[in-house]
Amino acid sequence: MGSRVRELAGATPATRDRYVDLLRVASLAAVVLGHWLMAAVTPDGVGNLLAVVPALQPLTWLLQVMPVFFFVGGFSHALSYRSLLRKRPGGSDDSVYSAFLRARLQRLLRPTTVFVLVWGAAALLVQLLGGGGGLTGVTLRMVTQPLWFIGIYLAMVAFTPPLLRLHERYGWGAFAALAGAAAAVDVLRFAAGVPYVEFLNFAFVWLAVHQLGFLRADGRVRRPALLAGAGLAAACALVAFGPYPLSMVGMPGEKVSNMAPPTLALLAHGLWLVGAVELLRAPAARLLERPRVWRTVVAANGVAMTAFLWHLTAMFGVYGALLALDVPLPAPASAAWWAQVPVRIACAAALTAALVAAFRTFERPAAPKAPGHPAASGGGPLAALGATLCLLGVLGLSMVGFNDLLDGRTALLIAIPVSAPAAVAMTLGGWLLVERAGRGRGAR
Repeated sequence: MGSRVRELAGATPATRDRYVDLLRVASLAAVVLGHWLMAAVTPDGVGNLLAVVPALQPLTWLLQVMPVFFFVGGFSHALSYRSLLRKRPGGSDDSVYSAFLRARLQRLLRPTTVFVLVWGAAALLVQLLGGGGGLTGVTLRMVTQPLWFIGIYLAMVAFTPPLLRLHERYGWGAFAALAGAAAAVDVLRFAAGVPYVEFLNFAFVWLAVHQLGFLRADGRVRRPALLAGAGLAAACALVAFGPYPLSMVGMPGEKVSNMAPPTLALLAHGLWLVGAVELLRAPAARLLERPRVWRTVVAANGVAMTAFLWHLTAMFGVYGALLALDVPLPAPASAAWWAQVPVRIACAAALTAALVAAFRTFERPAAPKAPGHPAASGGGPLAALGATLCLLGVLGLSMVGFNDLLDGRTALLIAIPVSAPAAVAMTLGGWLLVERAGRGRGAR
């Protein structure tokens, strides 16, 4: 692996924006570290450190960095789609779209599918043997929760072509329209009490952040200090005077969450984060010119999604080992608990590294198809259907988990009850459709 990383790092073109690769890795690493730190596991269950110590909730304004990842996604998707258009100047919209979906989703869905299948088989075995209680049941329920991020990212990939066309025509106006729609949703939600309207902000808020990535790709984020200041001021005002909570992550038992569904306050938070990371662009770029630093970023990018998928597995594995060895779990936020934090995080990192070593091969993109066999015309609708099924399956699985797999447990997904087997079937079926549409017809 070391020689491959050196080869990739050495072949990096001078035109590549290395800072974007750093942001991708750093944002996922921050999420992983935040999950490990916030989990307050006791023999009685799993809580949230931020609920135990509310004074720590302002830390979420630094650790809630998912907007940065989606911002980077917009940048990458714009470059990828435009590159494909240049390579296929005579291709139909359908064929370009299906090829784009397959290319962008490979490194996302291949490791995700393996994760789902491994955990599904493990959950089935555990429950056939009569297990599933205690920490095992909690693990089966919670280990799939980070998949919501995969689902949102799938939607961003699927909507890239039409939203990129809107960006190319209206620029900042397209972002303003999405932000205005997010604000209107919150007005209808909080002022008018319209039921279920808040779920529209899963699209409007995250796609608005994604649109900032398009603007970055065209060099139109020219005043990052103004963007950061305006976003921070808006977020502070909305939290201070509006119905929005302080925490930028979901809290157990709260009536309103900034995350699920996302709110206008979270969008303002995303604005200030994007502005802040853009202010650090120049010094970071100089740092990334160092060969050793760049090789580290390249290596981390090659396994980042695998590490993200398995980090909760590692965390619960560490807690399970502590309980099996009768190591006492101190009360969350106590002095003994804080003293144990570095050891737990180090063990979780080591176990995550072992899981990455076992599953990293699935994150490598498949070999490109031979030239001269373009995707079949009409593959666009098939690819869109596949992406939609993947989106619904992954989101459904993030909500229902694998606990009570044999008891028919369901969760509501857009007012429709979804079970774990149904969610897995949608994910696998959707991925097969995307693959078929992207490959097109082979030559005889």
